[in-house]
Amino acid sequence: MWLLVPELLRLGAWDLLKGWTGESDIDLGPRIALQMVNESSLCINRIRRKSSLGHQGFELVNGMGRLITDEQAHLLMSGHTMEQARELLVNLGIQRQLSGHYTGEIIAIDPHRIISSSKRVMAKKRKDPGTPSQKMVQTFFAVCAKTGQPIMATMASTGMTTSKATSGLLNSICRIIKWNSLLLADKEHFTHELFKWAKHHRDFGILTPALNTTRIQTIIRDLFYKPLWAGYAIAETMFKFKDHDGSYRLIAQRSGETQNSYVYNAFLTTSEKDARELVCENYDQRWTVEEFFRFENDMGLNRASTLNLNIRYARMALAMIAQAATYQLREKLKGNYKTWNAQHLANEVLAWADGDIRTEGDTIIVTFYGPQKHLNISNYVNLPELLENEGINPRIPWLYDFKLDFRFK
Repeated sequence: MWLLVPELLRLGAWDLLKGWTGESDIDLGPRIALQMVNESSLCINRIRRKSSLGHQGFELVNGMGRLITDEQAHLLMSGHTMEQARELLVNLGIQRQLSGHYTGEIIAIDPHRIISSSKRVMAKKRKDPGTPSQKMVQTFFAVCAKTGQPIMATMASTGMTTSKATSGLLNSICRIIKWNSLLLADKEHFTHELFKWAKHHRDFGILTPALNTTRIQTIIRDLFYKPLWAGYAIAETMFKFKDHDGSYRLIAQRSGETQNSYVYNAFLTTSEKDARELVCENYDQRWTVEEFFRFENDMGLNRASTLNLNIRYARMALAMIAQAATYQLREKLKGNYKTWNAQHLANEVLAWADGDIRTEGDTIIVTFYGPQKHLNISNYVNLPELLENEGINPRIPWLYDFKLDFRFK
């Protein structure tokens, strides 16, 4: 876990946590939050039950002499509102944007529904069309399609509509991303409200599949199609939502070799890009958001024991800080780290290493024993000097202004 400390410094995580808790360097609140960030990095829920970790330096990396209790974590998170967690995520997104975590001009957005074990009476929804309705918490994510890194997330109960929740997500994205971008979404976002939002915010275009309704099929079957290659052709027309003003581009695609085998689909967009580029090149990049869920779920994005949204939103925000720090760590690893999910990274790099911790003057020395096949040692030896060269203060505020250095034997 000590390998994450320099990444948390580079990310400005301590200042983010102090801003969220409203406390200072010497207070307990930010340290409680930091332990939960590090729990997420290890992909272990309720790490406080694992007393053995209290003898392996885990409590020290959080700047404490012991592990926090469940009650302390609960009280901290329940004492902060959803709006405060949203501001924490916006500030994190701004810091990540400045750190170069987002490149390109395409953003994938998607709901991510987490099955909940809450005892409350609540509306049930289907996670997949073929499964029964269940209690769940709705989360909504925006991910950079180029790097696969999350830009912003929001949360709601199952009573909130997709359009309403996504509008809040998009308003937060506007505070983080300051360049023209294309939003890629699924059929759930084929709504007048979201297209009206995109038309008003001209820096953002949106592209979604159109619902396969009788009205849509009637429109696209009568269009004149331009063949692009054997068995594939596209066409274009203008489309209005029923009982609403405002026209949008409807791009239709036809697959099949003969008239009897034709299959028709359509996309709706506010973008002015070429139709072929939109549907044949850009839209496939939406799947990066599914890859994000698959790789990072174990950090706490796949479980929800309560419907207290103050607690759930805070927990998600802290997990997102952990994900940002581990992403920076991945970038420094050797080998095929991009195929590792969060659990694999935790097991291979962050946990169960042989070593010791001691102090020399104003510096904490962490020594690793045995081969470290995944690490570029040059990134960690003489760490204070490396951080200073990056313009970062090497003194770690949650470790009482000690510096950190590493040895490998």
